[in-house]
Amino acid sequence: MHSTKWNARVAGLLYLSLMTAPLRLVYIPNTLFVSGNATATANNIAAHQTLFRLGIVCDLFTGTMAIFLTLALYRLLKEVDQDLARLMVILGSLMVTPIYFVNTLNDVAALLLVRGADFLSVFDKPQRDALAMLFLRLHHAGVVANEIFWGLWLFPFGILVYRSRFLPRILGAWLIINGFAYLVISFTGLLFPQYEARVFNSAFPAMLGELAIMLWLLIKGAKVQPVSARAA
Repeated sequence: MHSTKWNARVAGLLYLSLMTAPLRLVYIPNTLFVSGNATATANNIAAHQTLFRLGIVCDLFTGTMAIFLTLALYRLLKEVDQDLARLMVILGSLMVTPIYFVNTLNDVAALLLVRGADFLSVFDKPQRDALAMLFLRLHHAGVVANEIFWGLWLFPFGILVYRSRFLPRILGAWLIINGFAYLVISFTGLLFPQYEARVFNSAFPAMLGELAIMLWLLIKGAKVQPVSARAA
């Protein structure tokens, strides 16, 4: 197999590994969290500790795999524009991964409070539940902050795809739109949190750009360019 096709398939496979992220971002909040009710949320987490711990592991795994994904994309796209490829790696992993790892501490704190360790006996259960909800809110705030970089890295990535000649230009344009969508959602969450869910639902179609490029890399790979085209 040509190296370009191979690099594209590897990048697509690594992109697929990030599909664990929605477990903590979407499934666990929808399943365990009760809006405005700290006690019910804490009870749900206590009753499903394994699922909640799995969410923590998924955050760590996603942060780790983001490094390998951006490096694989760098290897695929560095010949298009090396400076943009470096920027893609910096924004897509060197900025994103640390936030993922630090943010898991909020979930760890919430779990400790829900379990009611001995050294927390000084707090009543309603107090522990309220503190657990606080740390869950802080975790969400970390996600909102990280969405800035989830959006920013898609700009150099999208430009590289658009210029590459071996990947469809429409995917590059879609990735740039996807980047704008993440930025809009992030700044809405920071400035107007009451509208965050509504903006997310409206922007969701634009956010399918990453799914599209992942499927293309996995299924189609990359078009091998003739020597003359690469030289041009």
